[in-house]
Amino acid sequence: MHAPTNIVVQKYGGSSVADAAKIRLVAARVARTVRAGKKVVVVVSAMGKTTNQLIDKARLISASPSRRELDMLLTCGEREAMALLSMAVTEEGLEAISFTGSQAGILTNDRHSGARIVEVRPFRIEDELDRGRVVIVAGFQGVSYRREITTLGRGGSDTTAVALAAALRADYCEICSDVDGIYTADPRVVDAAQLLEAISHDEMLELAAQGAKVLHDSSVEFARRSGIALWARATSKDGGGTRIDFQPERDRQVAGVTGQKQLIRVKVRGGAAVEHALQIIEAASIPLTHLDLEGKELRCWFTIADVPDWTAVKARLEQVLGDDVDFGEEGAVSLVGQGIGSNPALINKARQTAVGAGVPVEAVSVSPLRITLWCEPAMVDPLTRALHAAFCE
Repeated sequence: MHAPTNIVVQKYGGSSVADAAKIRLVAARVARTVRAGKKVVVVVSAMGKTTNQLIDKARLISASPSRRELDMLLTCGEREAMALLSMAVTEEGLEAISFTGSQAGILTNDRHSGARIVEVRPFRIEDELDRGRVVIVAGFQGVSYRREITTLGRGGSDTTAVALAAALRADYCEICSDVDGIYTADPRVVDAAQLLEAISHDEMLELAAQGAKVLHDSSVEFARRSGIALWARATSKDGGGTRIDFQPERDRQVAGVTGQKQLIRVKVRGGAAVEHALQIIEAASIPLTHLDLEGKELRCWFTIADVPDWTAVKARLEQVLGDDVDFGEEGAVSLVGQGIGSNPALINKARQTAVGAGVPVEAVSVSPLRITLWCEPAMVDPLTRALHAAFCE
């Protein structure tokens, strides 16, 4: 635990800065934090659906756009949001300045469309905070050691915020969105989902990695390594939410349930084919969600949103592997909690719950903090509701 610095990092998602009125509300919230005696660094995502709209424009030009050029295009969204929010904070009577990821000192490796932060040099931010300014930083982006503009992949603005909080030794980091915090399941899917007051880094990391959209897994990993207290809060409120940094006491072993509907599955048969497939996957830097390798058969899964040039990668796999590879789309629902994956009774209860709900389970995989049931994408929501009722209600 480090000495208080009075620095707070706040991250606002795209829905929180979707239009001018919402940007003004965020600026007012930032101003209240400053007037409470805090030095504030704000990280913003692109406004509303801007990123999706930019991707759609790229697809009109190319079915498989260059990752480098896609990074150049997509970083425009966060730059728009940071500049507008800086103007809005100035209208609140405060001094503000906006920085791109590279100006803020976010240094990454040289992978496009999913770079990893390797170092943060927040010297300019520290100078501006000392001058009494609010610093607005474009999330989701950085600069590689080759001076290439890079993006951090899905949820990259969360990662930017936590990385900056760690580098600045901030008192805490807020991830602000249109939901109140972390729930036991997605409230849009499960009406009985309950708000969690607290959750451990490890459990949150599993939930995020298995599809929970409130936080991105790499941001939670940064928070765990750096010891930063992380809060998931609603933009519309100044307090409350879920604290992510310690293991709370709870009556049940399961922390929550989360599902993924659009997982691409790649199945490869044959020893030589498996080696070639792994080489192609490595060259394409595909972030895998799961991987099973047994004998001469490989199965791996990933989210298509993580691979913007999937059309080209798939064509390469087909060209090299021919009939030894096939592709499919699957769904998965995961229960997350301390020690549940080593508890045979809970594993069997999860499987029986699926049977009782009429959901055919194609496979079950476990880790110490997770039980995952594989099913058809259309059955993800019904299975999520059934498992939540059995384990969390």
